[in-house]
Amino acid sequence: MAPPNNPANSIFNLLRSSSLEKYFDLSNGKFSVKGFPLLYDVPSNVTFTPVSSICNSSESNAPLPLLQRVQDLSHKGGFLGFSKDEPSDSMMNSLGRFTDRNFLSVFRFKTWWSTQWVGTSGSDLQMETQWVVLDVAEIRSYVIIIPIIEGSFRSALCPGNDGHVMIFAESGSTQIKSSSFNSIAYVHVSENPFNLMKEAFSAIRVHLNTFKLLEEKNPPSIIDKFGWCTWDAFYLTVEPAGVWQGVKEFSEGGVSPRFIIIDDGWQSINRDSDNPNEDMKNLVLGGEQMTARLHRFEEGEKFRKYKGGSFLGPNVPSFNPQKPKMLITKAIEVEHAIKARVKALQSGATGVSEFESKTKKLKQELDNMFEGEESSLSNGSCGCKADYYGIKAFTRDLRTKFKGLDDIWVWHALCGAWGGVRPGTAHLNCKVAPCNVSSGLKGTMPDLAVDKIVEAGIGLVHPSQADDFYDSMHSHLAKSGITGVKVDVIQNFKGTGIISSMQQCNDFFFLGTKQIAMGRVGDDFWFQDPNGDPNGVFWLQGVHIIHCAYNSLWMGQIIQPDWDMFQSDHVCAKYHAGSRAICGGPVYLSDSLGCHDFDLIKKLVYPDGTIPKCQHNALPTRDCLFVNPLFDNKSFLKLWNFNKYGGVIGAFNCQGAGWDGKEQRFMGYPQCYKPVSGSVHVIDIEWDQCMEAAEMGEAEEYAVYLDQAEKLLFLTPKSDPIQVTIQPSSFEILSFVPLKKLGRVAKFAPIGLTNMFNSGGTIQELDYNEVGAGPTARIKVKGDGNFLAYSNVPPKVCYMNGAEVASEWSADGKLTLNLPWIEEADGISDVIFVF
Repeated sequence: MAPPNNPANSIFNLLRSSSLEKYFDLSNGKFSVKGFPLLYDVPSNVTFTPVSSICNSSESNAPLPLLQRVQDLSHKGGFLGFSKDEPSDSMMNSLGRFTDRNFLSVFRFKTWWSTQWVGTSGSDLQMETQWVVLDVAEIRSYVIIIPIIEGSFRSALCPGNDGHVMIFAESGSTQIKSSSFNSIAYVHVSENPFNLMKEAFSAIRVHLNTFKLLEEKNPPSIIDKFGWCTWDAFYLTVEPAGVWQGVKEFSEGGVSPRFIIIDDGWQSINRDSDNPNEDMKNLVLGGEQMTARLHRFEEGEKFRKYKGGSFLGPNVPSFNPQKPKMLITKAIEVEHAIKARVKALQSGATGVSEFESKTKKLKQELDNMFEGEESSLSNGSCGCKADYYGIKAFTRDLRTKFKGLDDIWVWHALCGAWGGVRPGTAHLNCKVAPCNVSSGLKGTMPDLAVDKIVEAGIGLVHPSQADDFYDSMHSHLAKSGITGVKVDVIQNFKGTGIISSMQQCNDFFFLGTKQIAMGRVGDDFWFQDPNGDPNGVFWLQGVHIIHCAYNSLWMGQIIQPDWDMFQSDHVCAKYHAGSRAICGGPVYLSDSLGCHDFDLIKKLVYPDGTIPKCQHNALPTRDCLFVNPLFDNKSFLKLWNFNKYGGVIGAFNCQGAGWDGKEQRFMGYPQCYKPVSGSVHVIDIEWDQCMEAAEMGEAEEYAVYLDQAEKLLFLTPKSDPIQVTIQPSSFEILSFVPLKKLGRVAKFAPIGLTNMFNSGGTIQELDYNEVGAGPTARIKVKGDGNFLAYSNVPPKVCYMNGAEVASEWSADGKLTLNLPWIEEADGISDVIFVF
């Protein structure tokens, strides 16, 4: 119990005695909100309990303002439960039915990944739905139902017959059973869909007390920086020489990464049948390593043999930057040969020796490509003292050569490696545990990693040694210069050095995010369709953007959304770049060696490796919540966000693909892959979602800049919407900046650097002064290139960094000035216009 003077006690005493109107009612088989039926034919075994009757404040560690906020809104929410006659480890029950009502939901389409889905009936839901928002137009409100955790059970929504919404609860163990729940789902109502998310997850946070909201945590230092991940460049062939070459190429191209992520391929892994002291050899593609287990906590031989100073002297070891691509190409040939054999056997063929011979030949060719790859890294090649080895020496050398490289992270699987830890090879008590797929996941997309884990089981350390396990890995990494990990756990790394990855399910967020402050909100970046559709190179990119946008609605309450990497030379790289420019998170690439579009990258990244980041998470606009921007043939996705001195709308044509529930995968819809027209308005921006932005939303006039069309417009909140047409796999970014009246005549609005996708993000400071020699606008701008502002009259004089300079003004209101990058000032120019 909390002590008598604990403020939480008094708050929730008030909560329990609150006399505010209760919004929900469950009676006579109807679940109603403000008197309007929401769910019909609710079974008699379903219960509704107000927040005030269940929230346990005495054990809550939530900050006092958060507790107060939940208390103030407690009348707007409550918990759903149900009971059964017999206890079980998994149960299904209807919550009632609805039809002819628009809904937005997010469901888990793979074990690891979730995405958006819309419909009008409970029967339209998908399996493993993580939440559903119902549009209650009768009261101009929105209601969310969120399956949560109760005791040892997690839950998800799924479709039922005749419009019924089903809830599925499972413990994951036949030894853990229950027959009744009081709070297996949370329900909440709000007039604002974005407030709805914040209020609902705040209430769940206080109730469960097992996770923390993003507002309670500090995000990692990489959040406003540019980085590079090794995955698509190397897959499992990653090694020091290749990483060094990659960082060197970016640096020489004028965009030095501030962080790198060394992805899968750096660890000490092998299979149960291998020599327990040796690493697996000649690994290339993802999948080959998924039955392997960690046999030591230190880095694998490729990194362990690195000798300090190898790349710092004049005689740098040779490295062929084409080698990774050659290995990957050959490994794909091997994979295709294996698949061809399997396909032949499935079709009834008996003579498959030809396939086997071809596979054997290709495997030998691949092995031959690895031969002679023993580099001179272990010999040392510079005159300096190089008496240290391994990843510690490598990270030290990277930072010595590339001064702006702040962070070096690595990836690892939740259990150490894909197959966990190999028993008998570590000091920990470990055994291989068999894995079974939950019945809820059987309706999701097939996944190679899941198949492999089920096939080989996972090597798990004893739960009592979990802390020791992670500390054994992470303490070594931290001492070796690694500053963060891309995984689903955290130890060391100053408490924030982590990106959670492959984690998009409710039980992870409710149980695993007390410290984690940033995580992936999309599936992997797929540069082509793994199922063979040649058009997938295009439509998969729109699918990725949809994942990220709608997942940010809920995940963004708990973590900083990470929109993942992409490749700058991809055919849709510009499309991806536009979304990353306004997503509000870090920007990082997975470029192969020698494959960079530096002109594109420089529209995202400053020369010092930082980025003009938006102030909020990019989220879908209200008119995009209940539509299908993937294959309804008419809608484009609109995302809103803020900069420090303006708002942003990104319009993206994502049409051309979508989830097929029968096929259980994403498929192309070529009939939808065409231009889409629609409207954009300043009122699409949710100005009230940011205290600092609220005042901008009350402006009488705005200057609007269209990035791709290079147009400067002028509008008011009462103006007609701006009409735009977006080509397939294309976008437009519109920046809205309030106009400021200066003196009796001048009207001014700074747009920013138009050579950057997020032009408004380049403005660091803005100050207006109407005294002295004349009204002035003073702007501090980061970056080099073309600065644009709207001004209805030309300025009398312009100063840049204290010196008078010439600016250009045209009758359409465009006021331009070319800015240099001044290294000593961190790239910031001080610009003053006097009117």
